[in-house]
Amino acid sequence: MFVFARAITYAAIFIGLLLIFVPTQILESAGMTGPAAMGAVQIVGMVVGAAGAALALWCVATFAAVGKGTPAPFDPPRRLVVSGPYAFVRNPMYIGAELVLLGVALFYESLPVLGYATVFAFVVYAFIMSYEEPTLRRRFGDEYDRYVSRVPRMWPRRRAADSELNP
Repeated sequence: MFVFARAITYAAIFIGLLLIFVPTQILESAGMTGPAAMGAVQIVGMVVGAAGAALALWCVATFAAVGKGTPAPFDPPRRLVVSGPYAFVRNPMYIGAELVLLGVALFYESLPVLGYATVFAFVVYAFIMSYEEPTLRRRFGDEYDRYVSRVPRMWPRRRAADSELNP
């Protein structure tokens, strides 16, 4: 149970800072307090943002339940997590976060938030390549290598079964 409390705490800090505080600061600096109007773009933004939030929360729960750890680099899962959303892509939590940011950009029709989402995506990719993947390879060895050979980094295959049929 303590692992879930840790996971929720770290996720709340990450979400609060990078997905709420920073976009809010960007919007406030642009003088935006709400969308100009409520229309189809705002509805699409809400759907995209909600889907991203649901995916990110599913990832946090999977880290705690399966991996017995958290998404925080200083309190990582004790076991390699390859189920749940991690059966489709190796980095679904970042995809969820990016969807949240894109949803905010759409909702507010904000180019500055879209710019932040773009920078966020590049920083995350650099972090994955320079820290996460080498760390996971050292920590989990052959198990991680087998996972990498079956599951794509960021873009899901057409069908989930493809990752099991075509290692």
